[in-house]
Amino acid sequence: MATLCFFRFWLGFAIGGDYPLSATIMSEYANKKTRGAFIAAVFAMQGFGILTGGIVTLIVSSVFRALFHTPAYQDNPMASTPAEADYVWRIILMLGALPALITYYWRMKMPETARYTALVSKNSKQAASDMSKVLQVEIIEDPEKVEEFTGGKEFGLFSGEFLLRHGMHLLGTAMCWFVLDIAYYSQNLFQKDIFTAINWIPKARTMSALEEVFRIARAQTLIALCGTVPGYWFTVGLIDVVGRFRIQLVGFLMMTVFMLGLAVPYHHWTTPGNHIGFVVMYAFTFFFANFGPNSTTFIVPAEIFPARLRSTCHGISAAAGKAGAIVGSFGFLYAAQNRDKTKTDHGYPPGIGIRNALFLLAGFNFVGVIFTLLVPETKGKSLEQLTGEINDDKNVETRSGTQTLPV
Repeated sequence: MATLCFFRFWLGFAIGGDYPLSATIMSEYANKKTRGAFIAAVFAMQGFGILTGGIVTLIVSSVFRALFHTPAYQDNPMASTPAEADYVWRIILMLGALPALITYYWRMKMPETARYTALVSKNSKQAASDMSKVLQVEIIEDPEKVEEFTGGKEFGLFSGEFLLRHGMHLLGTAMCWFVLDIAYYSQNLFQKDIFTAINWIPKARTMSALEEVFRIARAQTLIALCGTVPGYWFTVGLIDVVGRFRIQLVGFLMMTVFMLGLAVPYHHWTTPGNHIGFVVMYAFTFFFANFGPNSTTFIVPAEIFPARLRSTCHGISAAAGKAGAIVGSFGFLYAAQNRDKTKTDHGYPPGIGIRNALFLLAGFNFVGVIFTLLVPETKGKSLEQLTGEINDDKNVETRSGTQTLPV
């Protein structure tokens, strides 16, 4: 367990760095007309990762289930979890290292973005060289333009100027991500408990360990296929048409509505035969999370802050989101316990029950609606316009097939 925790910590450390880097790199390479779609496409690849993870789990658990026939826990607790079952999670976890290795290789091959090299490192010559390789066109350095963008306009993260210009923006992006992840991670981590409560998945004691892994993976993969992945790609297709603000606002509102749609008639959904309706409603909450704030909270922080602070502010916003994930994960774990202490999970005190926990999550989603009002619309604007570094969008000049930097 200590080894697992140690390496999961460093995994989180690495992903915590890659989140702002991925968004910032794409925002600084893309043009203003398609920037939202490109950043959203980067984020949407998570959907394929979720599906792949579910499919891998289904395959591995199916193989082990076919090889080792085991009784249900209630029939024989000791025999229900064969020693070979310990290899299942290890194999699944190890296979996850393969895409990480590929990502590491590609990361090492990527040049720094031209905006950072020119505006922060003050090396317009290197920036022009890097962009020439990426775009495969001749780019001419223009030191005077770099001075125009940076001269006398630099301010730190903890300065009064930053607070005046971007303080409310940072509060908006951080709090939206915080309240989103309270609800989103709660839903993700405790799908098993919710599906069991509505009788879509049998009680754990009626299955063997391998059977339980298979059924949970199948349910989660179905939700991802029908709700999560389509939501991501709706965002990719529409974000530069509808805009970030509207997608996030409507996303939070619809998550609130569908969460209330699960909570208000909760006793109806738990009646045998009604679980299909619950699953459809539940899938819609994931759809509007991803065609909504789960995507836009990743996109907007990469657009509205100055180049020298862009990754930092995106990282702060993402860290606020992970703080919300911790609150949601542990909070829902305790809050969702049955109010009857004889029906709680072993070792847990009575909670408020799943129905009231769903009401609570709906409330957090509505708080996201309020904080979205602090986030500006970024559709169709250059990064320099959004950060206040220029007043027009003429930051690229074309002369006889050549371009001047910065872009």
